Order: sequence, then C-alpha cells, then structure tokens
Amino acid sequence: MIKANVFYPNGADSKFDMDYYLTKHMPLVKDRFGGALKGASVDQGIAGGLPGSPATYAAVCSLLFDSVGDLQSAMGAHAAELMADIPNFTNVQPTIQVSEVKM
Repeated sequence: MIKANVFYPNGADSKFDMDYYLTKHMPLVKDRFGGALKGASVDQGIAGGLPGSPATYAAVCSLLFDSVGDLQSAMGAHAAELMADIPNFTNVQPTIQVSEVKM
C-alpha cells in the first residue's frame, strides 16, 4: 500500500479553510482519482507536542493507493487542476511525501 501525505504548514500568517477543503477540494480529489484512490483521511492540527504549542501543520491529508504507478497516473492526469484549487482554501504551499505503508 502506498500513502501520499499532503502537509499544510501552520504559521502566524497562514490561513486554511477546512470547510472548503472538506466540502469542495476533497470531493474533487476523490472524483478525479476515482478507483485508484483506495482511501483518504484528513487531520486538522490542534496542538504541538509541547503543552500550549501550536500545531506544526494546519492539516494533513493522507491518500492511499495500491501502487506508486497508480498514484502517479492519478496525479499526472489531474495535478494541474488540483493544484489550481489550492489558493481557494490556503495561502501556504503544501509538502507531499510518498511512503510505503509498513504497518
């Protein structure tokens, strides 16, 4: 199983519209990726590791695929459209990490 994590950094000047992300962007992602997408989750950051510290990330999205090839095909076909939607919900540049799920 392959997981693509999308990290949206949190900061003093960052904005993140979770409502838009959940009701507009994620349905777009699911529609465009279709059957290649095996699962998805969205986490909203609420705190850092130390008491009273802010969350490192405003949000983290995890997308599951059977293979890197499936991820690349889905992303390649729709990356431009999905990236163009980013300014509608945040003013930060996300970081993406692709991982192989081990457990």
